[in-house]
Amino acid sequence: MTKLYNDPAEFKNEVVNGFALAYPDYVERVPDASGFIRRGGPRAGKVGLIIGGGSGHYPSYSGVTGVGFADGAVLGDVFTSPSAEQVYRIARAAHGGAGLVLAFGNYAGDRLNFGAAADRLRAEGIDVRIVYVTDDVASAPAADADRRRGIAGTFTVYKIAGAAAERGDDLDTVERIMRKANDRTFSFGVAFAGCTFPGQSDPLFTVDEHTMDFGLGIHGEPGVRSNAWMPAAKIATALVEPLLAERPAGARRAAVLLNGLGATKYEELFLLWGAVRPLLADAGVELVMPEVGELVTSLDMAGCSLSITWLDEELEPLWAAPAQTPSFRRGTPVATTFERYVDTAATTTVADAAEVSAESERAADVARQALATMSAVVARHADELARIDAVAGDGDHGSGMVRGLRAAHAAAEQSAGGVRTVLTAAGDAFGDRAGGTSGVLWGQFLRTIGQALGDTGAVDGERLARAVRAGAEAMREFGKAALGDKTMLDALFPFVDALDENLANGSALVDAWSAAATTAVDAAAETANLVPKIGRARPLAERSVGTPDAGATSMGLVLTAVGDVLAERQEKDRRTQ
Repeated sequence: MTKLYNDPAEFKNEVVNGFALAYPDYVERVPDASGFIRRGGPRAGKVGLIIGGGSGHYPSYSGVTGVGFADGAVLGDVFTSPSAEQVYRIARAAHGGAGLVLAFGNYAGDRLNFGAAADRLRAEGIDVRIVYVTDDVASAPAADADRRRGIAGTFTVYKIAGAAAERGDDLDTVERIMRKANDRTFSFGVAFAGCTFPGQSDPLFTVDEHTMDFGLGIHGEPGVRSNAWMPAAKIATALVEPLLAERPAGARRAAVLLNGLGATKYEELFLLWGAVRPLLADAGVELVMPEVGELVTSLDMAGCSLSITWLDEELEPLWAAPAQTPSFRRGTPVATTFERYVDTAATTTVADAAEVSAESERAADVARQALATMSAVVARHADELARIDAVAGDGDHGSGMVRGLRAAHAAAEQSAGGVRTVLTAAGDAFGDRAGGTSGVLWGQFLRTIGQALGDTGAVDGERLARAVRAGAEAMREFGKAALGDKTMLDALFPFVDALDENLANGSALVDAWSAAATTAVDAAAETANLVPKIGRARPLAERSVGTPDAGATSMGLVLTAVGDVLAERQEKDRRTQ
C-alpha cells in the first residue's frame, strides 16, 4: 500500500515538487508544467528527446532526464497519460532548434495526447517525430507487434536514443535508431501482488495466495494468465523462454534488464538473476552491461520483468555510452560548455472579441450548472468506476473523471461569455487536468459541442442534438474507436440516436433527453457482453467479459445528470413566468 501522501488528488504534484528539490543539479522544473528538462536547458542544435507517461513508474521519466538520456520528461497523474497541454509545454521548453522526438509506451491515452501536442508543435514550425515502444510480448502476438504495450524495455530504447541525440545525430538518424532499438527489444513479466493507489485501501488487482500472474502491465493491470507458485529457477525459465522465442536471426549480444516493479527487493532480484544468467549463457547470449534493479516500477507492485534488447555494431556503443541522470549514471560524461537554445517563436495569440447574445449567456449558465452536477455525480460513483476499470485496466477512470470534471466546472465558472466560450474553456481544462484517454476525448467532446452551439442565438432541442452528435463524431474520429469496441462510444451513440428520434417524434427536449439518457444507461450495462478491442483492457479481454465498460458507465451517469439539470431549469423557468 502507498502509505505516504497528503491529499491523494495532489499526490503527483507533490512528488514533482519534491523531486525538483532533490535533484536541482540534474533537472530544471518547467514553469506551469508537470515535468522537467535537463539542467542547463536545451543545447542549441541538438535533437531533443522528450519521454513521458503516467507517474508511478520512477525512476522512469524524470529519473532518467539528463546528459546522455532524456532532454525532458512529462508526468501525468498516477498511471494516467499527461495531457496534450503538458506535453506541449515540456517539449517546447526542451526544443533546441534541431527537432524533437516524443517517446512513450504504446498506450491509447499517450498516443492521443502526445499526438495532439505534436500536431500543435508542427503547426508552429517544429519538426516532431513520434516513437512509441512496443516491447511487451504478452500483450499481442509477434504478427501484431504494433499493438504491444510498452513496459520496462522503454528504458533501453530511451537510453539508446538519448545517446544518439547526445553525440549530435540529426533528427532522421535519432528516429531511425530508436525505431530499430524498439524492434529489437522484448519484455515479459510476472506479478505476485497488485499495487495500491494513494488513498486507496485495496489494490487494483489481487493475486490469489500461492499463485502468480504472468504477462503483467505496468499500470496496475493484472497478468494474462495465472500459475501456481513456483521456485525462482522455474520463474527464470518462464521469463527467458518467451523472449528467446523472438530472438532475431544471428543475434548474440544483448542488453538485458531484470527489473523490479516496486515491492520485490533487490536481494530477490539478485537471486533470480542467478537463475536467469545461466539460461542466457546456455542459449549463447553475450551480455553487454546488464542491469538488475528498479528501472520502471509500478508503485508498490510485487513482481519483476525481464527485457532483452538485441544489439548490433550500431546499437551497442549507444547502450554503453555515458549518462548522468538522477537515477542512472554510467561512465563519465564529457564535460562540455554549450550554448543554451533560446526559442523566440511566439506561442500565444490574442483572440478577437466575439459577439455574445443574451440567449447564449443563458445557455452558458445551464452548461455551468450541468458541469457542477456531472462532477458531483461522478464523485459519488468514483470508487465504483475505479472498481470496474480495474477488472481489466488500471483502475484510474473514476479519479480521472473527477479531476477532469472539477477542472472543467472551475474553468466554466471563471469564463464569461456565451456557451461556446464556456464549453471551450471547460473542454481545455478537462483535457489538461484529467489526462489519459478520457481526458483528451472528453476535452474534444466538450469543445466540439461548444463550437457547434456558438456564442449567439438560442439553444433549442434540435440545435443541441446536432451539437452533441457533432461532439460524438469528433470523439469517434479522434479516438479511432468503433461501436462495439467496448468504449464510452457504446453508450454515447445510442444516446444521440435516441435523442434525435425522440425529438423527431415530437417530444420536448427535457423528455427526449431523459429517455435518451435511459437508453445510454442500458447500453452501458450491455457493454458487459462485449470484448474490448482497443485500450489497456484489450490484452485482458476475456477478464473484461461480464463487467461493463467504465467509460460507458460514466457516460450514462453524466448524461442522466444533464437531463436532471434540464428538468430543473425547465421547472425554474415555468415558475418565473
